[in-house]
Amino acid sequence: MKIRLIGAIAALSMLCATISLAGSVTLTPADPQPARLKEGLAVNYGYPSNKIRTLVDASAAINSSGKRGKPLAGLSYPNTTEGDLVMTARREYQVAADINGYIKFDAPGSYDIDFLTNDGLQVWIGGQQVALYDGIHGCETTRVTTVDVPEAGWYELKALYFQKEGTSCLMMRMGSGGGGALAQVPNGAFGYKK
Repeated sequence: MKIRLIGAIAALSMLCATISLAGSVTLTPADPQPARLKEGLAVNYGYPSNKIRTLVDASAAINSSGKRGKPLAGLSYPNTTEGDLVMTARREYQVAADINGYIKFDAPGSYDIDFLTNDGLQVWIGGQQVALYDGIHGCETTRVTTVDVPEAGWYELKALYFQKEGTSCLMMRMGSGGGGALAQVPNGAFGYKK
């Protein structure tokens, strides 16, 4: 009887955790709304001399040796072939990236978003964490997050990304809330201050 009760409590705890993770987050629009943005996203790269394995390592690399890189076109970098450069970086391996800018939502509403990443990624949009996938892995998707967008306009986007070795990818997908199909977010939806 005691074992069944403990099992039931554990199952209920997991169900509650799943429900709380499945909830949506409300984004806060940029205030004031930015004007005259350049298309794309700003990026600072760090090139650690030792093996990068976590987002903590990526943050340390940016803080110790981060340098402004060529802006990203957006978040549409599909899986590469081994030896290709990581996004707009100078290297193909051991790259940390601090990505900043804005994403434009054309209408208020509920949206499902996810990211494909190889390797680690943490993303905030409109003041809310919307993705976290740490560690080393192939080009895989993050958990789908539902975001509530209260009004059309620009929302601040910040991301921390790293790639250790092999291939790399970083892509953002979005669809209307409710579990529909997700499509690649076009590069024109992103902007940054020069």
